[in-house]
Amino acid sequence: MGQALSAAFPTARRTFEEANDLLGYDLARLCFEGPAADLTSTRNCQPAILTTSVAAWRVAHEQGVTGDIAMGHSLGEYSALVACGSLSFDQALHLVQARGDATTDVSAATPGQMVALLGVSDEDVEALCLEAGEVWPANYNGPGQIVASGLHRGVDRLRDLAHARGIKARLLDVDGAFHSSVMAPAAEKLREALSSVKIGTPSLPFLSATSGRFERGERLRALLAQQLTAPVRFTQTVRLALDHGVDTFVEFGHRRVLVGLVRRIRPDVQAIHLGDPSDLPALLAVAGRPD
Repeated sequence: MGQALSAAFPTARRTFEEANDLLGYDLARLCFEGPAADLTSTRNCQPAILTTSVAAWRVAHEQGVTGDIAMGHSLGEYSALVACGSLSFDQALHLVQARGDATTDVSAATPGQMVALLGVSDEDVEALCLEAGEVWPANYNGPGQIVASGLHRGVDRLRDLAHARGIKARLLDVDGAFHSSVMAPAAEKLREALSSVKIGTPSLPFLSATSGRFERGERLRALLAQQLTAPVRFTQTVRLALDHGVDTFVEFGHRRVLVGLVRRIRPDVQAIHLGDPSDLPALLAVAGRPD
């Protein structure tokens, strides 16, 4: 995770070194070598994802690639806020560490799970969640791909309802009921960490998948805490970006996830990923920059 990028670009390597110094442990080694079980724990994976995403964005920025809008999916909103200058990398890293600790504590005290419902409308998922109880829509990822989140018994009832109606339901490999009211205690803890953060003047607009609107200034402080209990409205946010003239999306990070969701929302749109040195030529070509 991020190893090839770090080996090829000093900017990426310095980003991982910066994260090591700020966190007080060798995040780079964990990202590059694992073990996977440690890397994928909530406490570790959130700083790892942020660092890898910011490293990729810094590489692109150093190559002269600029954007018109910054946006992200859940945790990716922190990377987007770093990219647009509203948060410094060290602030974002400390917040994400606090976010990971808080959500881990809640997940241990109140276990939950998440399930993806496939081939069904937003409205039908909302109705199924209401019928099942103790489970809520959490991620509007794209047409026909909605994730629900809640307590184990609520998710189990939802899966039974889905099965009875011929709807595909797939459990996600996560250890908590993220983006649901179960995370309210974590949101409260995160508000404490956010209270002393300085919100910078953005260099480009930030489009929030939490509110589905352009956001800036002090509003961001409340929004990042709200994010833990609110659904991710990625579908609606991508459509808003399209309405504002966006015709190319670039995903910065380890895996190609959001580019697939964007294409599901709008098949004819251009979506590019940067997470490996081999991805850079295609991005530079689209951005009109020489390789």
